[in-house]
Amino acid sequence: MSTSPQRPDVAPEPRWTRRGSLDWWRINVALFLSGYAIFSQLYCVQPLLPDLARAFSVSAAESSLALSLSTGSLALAILVAGALSESLGRKPLMFASLTIAAVLEIGVALAPSWPLVLVLRALEGLALGGAPAVAMAYLAEEIEPAGLGAAMGLYIGGNAAGGMAGRVVTGLVAEHSDWRIALAVVGGLGLAAALGFLALLPASRNFTPRPSRGLAPHLAAWGRHLGDPSMRALFAVAFLAMGGFVTVYNYIGFRLMAPPFDLGQAAVGAIFVVYLAGIVASPVAGSLADRFGRAPVLIGGVALSALGLALTLAGALTAIVVGIAALTAGFFAAHTVAGGWVGARAKGDKAHASSLYLLAYYLGSSVMGSLGGLFWTDLGWGGVTGFVAVLLVGQTLLAARLSRAAV
Repeated sequence: MSTSPQRPDVAPEPRWTRRGSLDWWRINVALFLSGYAIFSQLYCVQPLLPDLARAFSVSAAESSLALSLSTGSLALAILVAGALSESLGRKPLMFASLTIAAVLEIGVALAPSWPLVLVLRALEGLALGGAPAVAMAYLAEEIEPAGLGAAMGLYIGGNAAGGMAGRVVTGLVAEHSDWRIALAVVGGLGLAAALGFLALLPASRNFTPRPSRGLAPHLAAWGRHLGDPSMRALFAVAFLAMGGFVTVYNYIGFRLMAPPFDLGQAAVGAIFVVYLAGIVASPVAGSLADRFGRAPVLIGGVALSALGLALTLAGALTAIVVGIAALTAGFFAAHTVAGGWVGARAKGDKAHASSLYLLAYYLGSSVMGSLGGLFWTDLGWGGVTGFVAVLLVGQTLLAARLSRAAV
């Protein structure tokens, strides 16, 4: 009696993690912690830029390099992290990224000179780039399709919570101590999150590390996406949208801590709670795009951002806070639509398309976020709003062009 040999070309059935199971919750909590750690450490310096400018006697534009260098190096790291995880494994790479970044954040808190602060923040961005690019791949590989949407939503919620907490926590701690202790606290919390991530996240069951295929296939995939004019337009939207958003968040603290507002660090940090508007706007924008089409919702998000930007010119603090909330909601709406459009437009190699989108997104933060500081220094808040308004006009023109593209 003979048995048929097992065919080597047939992939084994995935061993999915079922929604609601213990492992499903472990994965979600672990990746929530990773999202928190990534974005709290990335953006924690934003409310501290005025403090850094005073402590090291640098300009507002120079102080913004503490954020811009991190986002710029993270953008580059994202391109290679996915490929690196193919040979190193998902969980080991993510844990190493979170741990190294937390140690570097604590190093920033102890740095005696401005050049060392910038070097450490750039290295921190490189380290953090290993986590967001891999987390979504892990979820798609391990979670059953019926539970993937909920898991992805919790992960993105961790990202948003981290972005908000990093800004608010540093503002509160700095108000009662100083910026060094604030950054040390964020780094310590990031290290705790990394350890929680390590303890909770199950090892990959549907992925096995394999030797690198080399650079050529990745270059070919990126080249195909860049050859599509509509994809280039979407990448440009990401660049301009994030650039304008970060510019406002970078320099609003300088305005509110100066006369006539004279707010303290804790009050400025608390204003960043309006980030919650973006958490609400993202799923709403996605649903509206499904119903009315992507281009109208993208244009609507840009228009809402423009309204919010105009309100920040007001002399009343309440109007400014409402304006920041509206701008935040509009940005997240535009980002949600553009990011989804990239996935729909990509014909194969969707991960490579997403990595290019994120590259443009974080380069916009890095380049435009620092360039906006020159407008603040020379022209004040009116100059900042004029600069961001030009970026919003660019997004509108791109959205109009995209409305004519078939997806």
